[in-house]
Amino acid sequence: MNLAQTTEWFGTDDQSWLGSEHGTQATETIVLDTSTFTPATHYPEGFFKSGIPLGKITAGGKYGPYDGAATDGREALVGFLYSAVGAPTVNTIDPAGALLTHGKVRESRLPVAVDAAGKADIAGSIRFV
Repeated sequence: MNLAQTTEWFGTDDQSWLGSEHGTQATETIVLDTSTFTPATHYPEGFFKSGIPLGKITAGGKYGPYDGAATDGREALVGFLYSAVGAPTVNTIDPAGALLTHGKVRESRLPVAVDAAGKADIAGSIRFV
């Protein structure tokens, strides 16, 4: 057992996509399914970027990137990754993260765009500004 204090660095977490502080104190703890993310798009610098739109995978209850064409549950947008999460070096390890489900989002600053269907999924919970 290693009880030594360690520090991890994930680069600069750009949370400029947050439209307000509202909702940031009520995030939910989730598990990301690393195998559903694309390294070059979602974690090119070794960490999952905050602001990635997420959907909940029906089988197993983990979360992956929102994809309107998916058929595994990720076709419904449920929220956004609140803060950066270190990406594992293999896609069989699934890290925990925080899910923002309520508040304002600056659409132009998101790391991945959200389509009209995704916006409709979370209308009333997330307001795009």
